[in-house]
Amino acid sequence: MTSTPTHTLARTARHSWIVTQRDLRHWVREPWGPIFGIAFSIMLLLVFGYLFGGAIALPGGGDYLPYLLPGMFALTMLFGIETTMAAVTTDSKRGITDRFRSLPMSSVAVPLGRAGADLANSAIALAVLMVGGLFVGWRIDGGAGQALLAVGLLLWLRFAMLWLGIYLGLTFRGEGSMAAVQVLVWPIGFLSNLFVAPETMPGWLAFLAQWNPVSATAAACRELFGNPTGITDGVLADHAGLLALAWPAVLVAVLVPLSARAYRGLAR
Repeated sequence: MTSTPTHTLARTARHSWIVTQRDLRHWVREPWGPIFGIAFSIMLLLVFGYLFGGAIALPGGGDYLPYLLPGMFALTMLFGIETTMAAVTTDSKRGITDRFRSLPMSSVAVPLGRAGADLANSAIALAVLMVGGLFVGWRIDGGAGQALLAVGLLLWLRFAMLWLGIYLGLTFRGEGSMAAVQVLVWPIGFLSNLFVAPETMPGWLAFLAQWNPVSATAAACRELFGNPTGITDGVLADHAGLLALAWPAVLVAVLVPLSARAYRGLAR
């Protein structure tokens, strides 16, 4: 009997959920990685919020701490690419991926299951960081619906970043590849509006920061949370929400097929 597209999608979703459950059980047995990741994000929040915050002025006015928190949330969604990459690479080296490939599963089911497990972990980390922000004085001045939309944008960015980690894990499995990714994550995070407003940067640097996908998510979330945006002009002043939706969509549209192709080609 020929499979219909609906049947194929349902089977892929079912297989992905099985892989997601398997990966979530790993988090339960070995929780230290996520715990240390959350602790590191909280440490950055305290460093920038309390050590440097008093020296940073925002274009358009406003306190620095409410500006910083949405940026920290977006940074947390960026972090962890190397963790996902390491998990995918480890499964490949141990032969676990080959065992999955020997089963009648969709080529996207295993990577999608990995992304689902990491997204659940990221949602928990984001919730913890948001609660920590409330304790240090951050407030949500927008409506509840807008706040939920902001959380959705953050997780949407995270979903796209996870596919980047999956693709890199399936493609680059050398010992030095992990260090290279870790080195690249930091410039992407800092060359943005996460910590300072692009309007305070030199012209060429401000251009790059405004067109950084992470900047779009941070700017859109600041608007939705009712926090200072640090923006008085530029592309993010009028189109932050649209860009926060579009950038991850482009990344997912490109990286999912590439990841499926890399997964099918592992044995070659």
